[in-house]
Amino acid sequence: MNPTGTVHILNGTEMYKNFKETQFLEAEWMIPFNEAMCYGETCGDLFSDEFIEMRANVHQVTTAQYAEITLKPLHPLFCGDFDHIALWFDEDMFCQMNLLTILAWLDQTDYEGSIDLHLVGDDFQPESHYSLKAKGYDQLYKQVMIHKAMPKEVHPFPLYKGVELYLNYLKKDSDLMLYIQQHQDVPIKELVSLLIGNFKDHGLGDTQYFEMIKSYRQNL
Repeated sequence: MNPTGTVHILNGTEMYKNFKETQFLEAEWMIPFNEAMCYGETCGDLFSDEFIEMRANVHQVTTAQYAEITLKPLHPLFCGDFDHIALWFDEDMFCQMNLLTILAWLDQTDYEGSIDLHLVGDDFQPESHYSLKAKGYDQLYKQVMIHKAMPKEVHPFPLYKGVELYLNYLKKDSDLMLYIQQHQDVPIKELVSLLIGNFKDHGLGDTQYFEMIKSYRQNL
């Protein structure tokens, strides 16, 4: 079966559950993208065997577990022939790097249909909208996520802000890393909660923060 028409790609299971519970998109085809592309290494050939192995290592799961959690929900997208794709993502760095990855894959596969990007705020409420084409995002993805270089132009603007944060947040002098340095005596669990509350524009979760704090304190 090759699904056609419109598919809605959502940033993660929590948004998917919310949309299901509230019947926001009713009977529309919805797919969660369960990743955290702003954290850990990646490669240029998206969703290839090399990519799967790299990302499974980042998340400390087996390749079979990664396939079940991340790839299985995306199967209709990989196998379908959709002429319209709606993307639903938050404006924070976490979501914007996931968005860039999906746009890069659409570019790599020469997707020529229409793309609507819906940016959501608190409680997943839509706040702004952009119409996009899957052109230039493969190059942008490689420049940013593999070569770690800031492009001259990034569209739309929330993606630009996400890229800026992504390229800087792990540097020793970033606001986030300085905060971790300044709170060395705070228990990890408590510090994770503080980071989630104080750095909402990053959108990172407890797993990423735990790893960052642990890595920093081990290297003292």
